[in-house]
Amino acid sequence: MAKFGFGNIVQGALGNYSEKTPKELTNEYRGYLFEDEEILIGYQLVRDALIFTNYRILFIDKQGATGKKTSFKSIHMDAIIDVEMETAGFGIDDSEIVITYLTNANQRSNNETHARNKFEFPKKTDILPLYQHLGNISMKNRERINR
Repeated sequence: MAKFGFGNIVQGALGNYSEKTPKELTNEYRGYLFEDEEILIGYQLVRDALIFTNYRILFIDKQGATGKKTSFKSIHMDAIIDVEMETAGFGIDDSEIVITYLTNANQRSNNETHARNKFEFPKKTDILPLYQHLGNISMKNRERINR
């Protein structure tokens, strides 16, 4: 677990997330969770946050000088159909996870629309559990959609 400090500010400036505990994130964002929604894992990017719950991936973008104006955007877990992982190499490489998800509500339509989203993490972050979690979700979604 990375602690917030100068190194994480540098990582934040580079677009990398630092892990935060579900308890810390729940204390801060409890009011924005849906009924029966629980935070499983989450990351901080300076003021912004990336949260994985049992229902969705939540992007929290604090805007303006004070951060009072906040944008909340979601990708629902039942829309994820593919996940890719790239681990950090030698040097200044970072780790990343890329998800592909359906953007149309009717997931069995003949006009599927997809989008991709990339998450970058400092090389010291163990992204394998997150990759496995998202991979399991994508496999279940594919089975459900293609039945």
